[in-house]
Amino acid sequence: MLKVQSLNVSYGDLQILWDVSFEVKEGEIVVLLGGNGAGKSTSLKTISSLVKPMSGTVEFLGVKLNEVPSHKVIDYGLAHVPEGRRLFPDMSVEENLILGSLTSKARAKRKETLEWLYEMFPRLKERQKQPAGTLSGGEQQMAAIARGLMSLPKLVMFDEPSLGLAPIMVSEIFKIVEKVNQQGATVLLVEQNVHHTLAMCDRAYVLENGRIVLSGTGEEFLNNDHIKEAYLGI
Repeated sequence: MLKVQSLNVSYGDLQILWDVSFEVKEGEIVVLLGGNGAGKSTSLKTISSLVKPMSGTVEFLGVKLNEVPSHKVIDYGLAHVPEGRRLFPDMSVEENLILGSLTSKARAKRKETLEWLYEMFPRLKERQKQPAGTLSGGEQQMAAIARGLMSLPKLVMFDEPSLGLAPIMVSEIFKIVEKVNQQGATVLLVEQNVHHTLAMCDRAYVLENGRIVLSGTGEEFLNNDHIKEAYLGI
């Protein structure tokens, strides 16, 4: 479904990604692991065409996204839920969600999609007229996820969805990610909550210093001594 091939990416003179290659198959949950500054968010931004690579390709369902303007990527069925949520705080919850449904396909099904998402996120339905900036951190993350789903994506990329949340909300966000996958969307996830992530994913890749250094199934990673020591504190 998604094939990232030999990506080299820099910000000015500083190279962030070095020959990065990985793939995501339809229906999977795939995880990118790595410490701060490893290149995880840059990988997602490059897939979304927000950052253009020096070399390499990003192919999604046969389309080279690295040749597509960033505002057109969503037309091909890819949604990006960014780190930090990036809601419009003075706009209502529902207005933020509607901004996720600007493609012709999504607009045509906007009412039904809103109803489906309010069923999935009852707290958002209760707060649909509130300014998004008045929501709790967990509720804002739900709104960011719901906004991404408003485009009816085939693949959803989540960048640190549990960051800064209370433990009880972290569990709820992971349940939502799994539910999104169960309802038909493929998932590419960047997340620092490694143990929980590996327990639910199909496959994972490790980025270190901008390079892919390991790949395998979630189960293999949970039993890998390097992963245990570097990321699970065992």
